[in-house]
Amino acid sequence: MTDHQNPLRRLSLRNPVHFLALGLGSGLISPAPGTWGSLAGLVIGALLLSCLGQNLFLILTALCFVLGCYLCQKTADDMGVHDHGAIVWDEFVGIFLVLSALPELSPLWLALGFILFRLFDITKPYPIRYFDRKLRSGFGIMIDDLLAACFSIVPIVILRLLISA
Repeated sequence: MTDHQNPLRRLSLRNPVHFLALGLGSGLISPAPGTWGSLAGLVIGALLLSCLGQNLFLILTALCFVLGCYLCQKTADDMGVHDHGAIVWDEFVGIFLVLSALPELSPLWLALGFILFRLFDITKPYPIRYFDRKLRSGFGIMIDDLLAACFSIVPIVILRLLISA
C-alpha cells in the first residue's frame, strides 16, 4: 500500500480530534489496536475512577460517549474509512463503563472486566453486530462498544451477587 493509499497517513496526532479518536495513540499499536486501546482505556479509566469517584466518573463516561460520536465520525471522515481499527475512543468509553460496574479495582476484577469486554467487542453477538453493520456514523462507531460493555456488565453483576450471597 502506498503512502497516499494508507488512511493513517491522512491523520496527525497533533490534531486533538485525531489524537483522542486514536486513543492517545494507542490505536496505532499493531496488531490488535482495539485490544491496545482497551488496555490504555483500562489504565486511564481506573486512575480516573479512583480519583473522581463513581458518580463523577459515570458523568465523565457519558460526556466521553457524546464527544466520541463527533471524534470518531470526524476521524473516519478524514481517513475516508468508516470505523478504521485505529479509531479506539469507542473502546475507551466501553471499558470506562465496564470499570464503573466493578466492585473494586483489584487486579482480578480489572482483568475480568477487560477480558469480558474484549470478548463481547470482538465476537459482537446479536444485536451488537447488527448495529455495527447498520449504523454508519460516529454514533454507530460508539454504540457497538457501549453494547459490548453492557453485555460485559451482566456476568460481572451476576458474579457480584453470587459472591455477596
